[in-house]
Amino acid sequence: MKDYNVNKSEAEWKEQLGLERYKILRQKGTEFPHSGKYNMHFEEGTYVCGACGEPLFASDSKFNSHCGWPSFDEALPGKIEYVKDTSHGMIRTEIMCANCGGHLGHVFDDGPTQTGQRYCVNSLSVDFKE
Repeated sequence: MKDYNVNKSEAEWKEQLGLERYKILRQKGTEFPHSGKYNMHFEEGTYVCGACGEPLFASDSKFNSHCGWPSFDEALPGKIEYVKDTSHGMIRTEIMCANCGGHLGHVFDDGPTQTGQRYCVNSLSVDFKE
């Protein structure tokens, strides 16, 4: 296992995060589309890791991708770890918090903005700070 700036036992993570967030952030789960509180949230601020509070995405990088999950066209520099994911019979790029290793979602090369990126993020994996 990789050594992150924030390291906790799985029991500690489960106690801190609760069952739903633990399933997403630590067990690489996915919330149902259109169910997350940040899917259609467009206030000014910063989206931070739901496990450790590390800033991940600026609100001005968020856009409505109509995919059912919060989408961003870029992450804050150095805040995301990218891992090849071959689960579910496809090849994707998993995105994780570089500070604690929490699973955030996946990034795709089909974004509509100049970056061409769509960071597809679970609402349960982030918090919002104004």
